[in-house]
Amino acid sequence: MIPGSNKEHPTFLRSFAYAFEGFKTAVATERNIKVQLCVGAAAVVAGIVLRIDALSWVLITLCIGLVIFGELVNTSIEAIVDLATQELHPLAKRAKDIAAASVFTLSVTAAIVGLIVFIRAFTLL
Repeated sequence: MIPGSNKEHPTFLRSFAYAFEGFKTAVATERNIKVQLCVGAAAVVAGIVLRIDALSWVLITLCIGLVIFGELVNTSIEAIVDLATQELHPLAKRAKDIAAASVFTLSVTAAIVGLIVFIRAFTLL
């Protein structure tokens, strides 16, 4: 559906409000996203203290954004699976485990990038 083509479809600005509401809900209800936001904030503080260069800021910002994105997608997949079935179904477990593995993969990748960026910054001091 084309946004704005139906009176019942939310406006462009209202779509942003829904997105912000979803983010607030995730932060309020999900422990892992709180941890990831704290780690992201720590990376920003470390970047400021170590005065990392512009390219390093791009890498750190992308990594923080991707991990948060992955956790939001994981959370939404878990909610959809829970909505679809309340029973312990092997496919439900599989979907949830794979979604969690995607966040884990992103987190490990982000940690490796962070190590490379910050070790390089330490050596340039």
